[in-house]
Amino acid sequence: MQTTLPLASVKKLGEFVDQDVRLRGWLYGGRSSGKIAFLMIRDGTGVVQGVLAKSDVEDEEMFQAARKIPQESSIIVAGKVRQDDRAPGGYELLLSHVETYSEAGEYPITPKEHGQSFLMDHRHLWLRSRLPHAILSIRSSVEFALRSFFDREGFTLVDAPIFTPNACEGTSTLFQTDYFDKQAYLTQSGQLYMEAAAAAFGNVYCFGPTFRAEKSKTRRHLTEFWMLEPEMAWADIDDVMQLAENMIASVIGTVLERNAADLATLERDPAKLEAIRPPFPRITYAEALEVLAKQGKTLAWGDDFGGEDETIIANSFAKPVFVHRWPREAKAFYMAPDPEDDRLVLGVDLIAPEGYGEIIGGGQRADSLTYLEEQIAAHDLPPEAFEWYMDLRRFGSVPHAGFGIGLERFVGWICGTHHVREVIPFPRTMNRLSP
Repeated sequence: MQTTLPLASVKKLGEFVDQDVRLRGWLYGGRSSGKIAFLMIRDGTGVVQGVLAKSDVEDEEMFQAARKIPQESSIIVAGKVRQDDRAPGGYELLLSHVETYSEAGEYPITPKEHGQSFLMDHRHLWLRSRLPHAILSIRSSVEFALRSFFDREGFTLVDAPIFTPNACEGTSTLFQTDYFDKQAYLTQSGQLYMEAAAAAFGNVYCFGPTFRAEKSKTRRHLTEFWMLEPEMAWADIDDVMQLAENMIASVIGTVLERNAADLATLERDPAKLEAIRPPFPRITYAEALEVLAKQGKTLAWGDDFGGEDETIIANSFAKPVFVHRWPREAKAFYMAPDPEDDRLVLGVDLIAPEGYGEIIGGGQRADSLTYLEEQIAAHDLPPEAFEWYMDLRRFGSVPHAGFGIGLERFVGWICGTHHVREVIPFPRTMNRLSP
């Protein structure tokens, strides 16, 4: 093979039309009709068909070997790029050379139907397949778009710790671990640390893994998931809702621009995403109860919404819907009280359409030291673990607000996937810790 040939990628074959190039990748599939071998080659950026004609090569042995290359063997090929509108991606390679770098054994994932458990057991290989590749490509774009949005908005990225000394979202879902001579927990949220960072930088966010020891087997839950959490100084609940809807619209716009082919692979109707434009409807918790009651679902005051409830509410609107001003008992200890109704706190959830449930939770934080101390006691939390957090109210407290968005539920909604385990490379659930 001529190593002087330019090294191309499938994604950039359009830059080399009618030129000879080298391509490195894996055999995705192949077939032969006697004198012509068709090799589907993937390189991580896409899949291209390579056409190897017996009459075009001088090495008969190479031609015969190319017809027998096992699926997922790593290969290096050379050939001329030809534009062909009928081909996937619009191009194909007229091959002149095929070299096997590493021959694969019998590949366990075949074109036949496999169960979810089998595919998850082989997740390390399943990632190579068409649908997971499209989903994770969209996930990558979503992460890029989120960081880009907050950069444009003037937010500072501040990394939060994974080990924490206290709970943020309730003690019943903590993963506990030994930390030398102390007990520590895997973080449920970086929010408390972002409140500290907001007092130093103004507008901040963190983006990283979080952990919930929830014994839940629903399609919306993972024990390890990624969350982005912005926090704003001198902000209120209305600022949260405006920031959230602008963020959602911006990210979806990026995905529509960058991932049209991936959405098509997933058979995701882009029109449903194109319709997601601000403003989003905003209803109170009390109004949400009325929406449920009209559909024959009655909840007691203070009850949180289950998955079915969120779907009913979402189906009553054409866009994501904010539910704000929740009963105090339904939200965390740090939520600011509603000055107009002491039964309520200034919390807000954003419920996604199409049954994907809550994708954002947040609100305005309590900025009164006295109120925060009362809430820590009322929730039976150890005050010593929150001394540093209460310092934020002792030294220059201001109104501040923020939210957390679960990446997997957000990506799942964009992709139209059934289960959040499909949108994270290596999912962790109650029954899965491998691969």
